[in-house]
Amino acid sequence: MLSRIAESLFWIGRYTERADGTARIVDVLRLQLLEDPGADETLASNTVLSVIMGLPWDGEATFSEVSTALVFDRANAGSITGAWFAARENARRARETLSTELWEGINTTWHRWNGFGRTVATERHLSWARERAALISGIADSTMRHDEAWDFLVLGRSLERADMTARLVATGAMPRGGAPWSVVLSSCGAQQAFMRSQRGLLSDDAAAAFLVLDREFPRSVFFALSEAERRLAALSPAPDERIGVSDEARRQLGRIRTSLEFRSTADVINDLPAQMLRVQAAVMASSLAIAGRYFQSGPLTTWTKDGVL
Repeated sequence: MLSRIAESLFWIGRYTERADGTARIVDVLRLQLLEDPGADETLASNTVLSVIMGLPWDGEATFSEVSTALVFDRANAGSITGAWFAARENARRARETLSTELWEGINTTWHRWNGFGRTVATERHLSWARERAALISGIADSTMRHDEAWDFLVLGRSLERADMTARLVATGAMPRGGAPWSVVLSSCGAQQAFMRSQRGLLSDDAAAAFLVLDREFPRSVFFALSEAERRLAALSPAPDERIGVSDEARRQLGRIRTSLEFRSTADVINDLPAQMLRVQAAVMASSLAIAGRYFQSGPLTTWTKDGVL
């Protein structure tokens, strides 16, 4: 597969999941402010912008400013609008590899999203973004051959999901300005799955453990990291390596996954904010290793009448 096609598929997966994850993070803030009249809007908004999403922010933020930065700002690839735009641009570059249904799903999403208002993010904006991301992922899984192209798309999706769930978990782990765990569970689409697994007993530690460590819930950090490792193994089956792991991306993901899997649950929960930062760092390191191995790092070859530039 051409490296430019592989890179586009990888980023389609990431940007689609980023639109979904950003919608969930903003929805956590929206629900927190609605359900708790005493919540400090400035503190919670600053926490989301600067601490959770890592945006440089001076001054006292409001939910309206969060909406502008994380929902409607096309120049910000971390916003929903920026993510949909980038996903469509990558889909155009990989048009010959995508199924017709997948291209139409991404293209239609971008054009319909532009028809929404650009004021303050509402439940309609955020739920629609989540539904379209789920639709696009479902179309990809059901209409593409599960070959290398699909592996790259799911790899990008899984890395982004691990990162975004880690950020969502961090909102619940914040001592000040954080959201209640019930809100975080709902925004992850995990409320019913969690209640079934815990027989209806809700506690903060159990909710955090579920979102981080559950082996069967597809949005848990552990599940997403494991899925990314499986896609990397499918893309490059390891030879008989008797010492270590040569694939740097798999090594980064394996280290953080095992640090979650083989530590006691209590240790993970007690160290939750720092552990989620390590997850985000591992995802970034893995993404850079994937880019260095599979994607074109130099300028594109240009053909002229005098030869190749």
